[in-house]
Amino acid sequence: MQLYQLNASQALPIDTTTAWNFLSNPGNLKVITPEHMGFHILSGAERPMFEGQIIQYKVSPFPGFTTKWVSEISSVKEGEYFVDKQLFGPYSLWHHKHFITKIEGGVLMEDCIDYKIPFGIFGRLAHPLIVRNQLKQIFSFREQKLHELFGTLSEHSTTLEIKSI
Repeated sequence: MQLYQLNASQALPIDTTTAWNFLSNPGNLKVITPEHMGFHILSGAERPMFEGQIIQYKVSPFPGFTTKWVSEISSVKEGEYFVDKQLFGPYSLWHHKHFITKIEGGVLMEDCIDYKIPFGIFGRLAHPLIVRNQLKQIFSFREQKLHELFGTLSEHSTTLEIKSI
């Protein structure tokens, strides 16, 4: 069983309340997801985020392939972090931790995702060829969109790392 981990961080010149209000609103996920992914919330985003919340999406991770993605918000500490996990969707495992930390001049947003790809050896072969590149593209788009919306903290670098664990 091969597990992977994605770690991304991005500094923005906003306060923690602004960052939290944007990131904890499930409706904003569409704003920071590339349009070609066909992302659409089906249900569960009508209320502010809470532990146990179930959110259903439709997404097209690859051209010609659309699937449902069902997530549960498993943990929330308002203004600091939340965790979502995939209950149903394209991954065998998807556990996504979102952190917001106050720094000088703004906030540091961090994502830590542990994931596993289905299909055994075929999934492991697809990771470096397709999945890894797609995740890099999604998080690069997210970085660009958040900078467009909120500005840039130039003294902090943005990081993105994907590794086997």
